[in-house]
Order: sequence, then C-alpha cells, then structure tokens
Amino acid sequence: VEVGDTEVVAILQKMVKQRRESITTYEGAGRTDLADKEKAEIAVLETYLPKQLDEAATKAAVAALVAELGAAGPKDMGRVMGAMKERFAGQMDFGKASGVLKELLK
Repeated sequence: VEVGDTEVVAILQKMVKQRRESITTYEGAGRTDLADKEKAEIAVLETYLPKQLDEAATKAAVAALVAELGAAGPKDMGRVMGAMKERFAGQMDFGKASGVLKELLK
C-alpha cells in the first residue's frame, strides 16, 4: 500500500495531537519529566510538517477566502471550510480557523 504526501502529513499531525493531549495529562498529574519528553517528540515531528500559519496569517487567509468565494453567512461555512482544507492542508489548525470563520460569517 502506497501512502502519499497528504496521508503522511495527516499521520504526523495526528501524532503531534496525541502528544499534546499527553502533555496536558502529564502536566495535570505533575509529571513534567514525561511532559518534557512529549514536547521533545513534537519538536522532532514538526520538522517533517509544512510550516504552520500563525494566528494573523490564518485570519488573513480565512478572510481572503471568504471574500473570494463570496461567502455571506453561516450557510456558506461548509463550502469555505472545504476550500480551506484543499488549499491549506497541513498548514493550518482547522479548529482555530473554524472559529475565525464563524466570527466572519455571523
């Protein structure tokens, strides 16, 4: 079975997400040693991922896409999210982008 670049990025992102969840758990239990180990693993994994857009770049990209697609309200959310996932796969936290989009499409 061949795995393409898109699938590899998705796998790496899932691995990073799992480690972030572990960090939260470990820090809550006072196990900073284990949390630090997970943080180090994230640093290594992120070297293989595309550069992530920061908050300002994410807001700008979402706003530009809303304008480009002529999105006007909440009913357009799915269409804009679909376009974002096509254009920014692996470069954007879609959970945060979704929040930005909801604010713009009120």
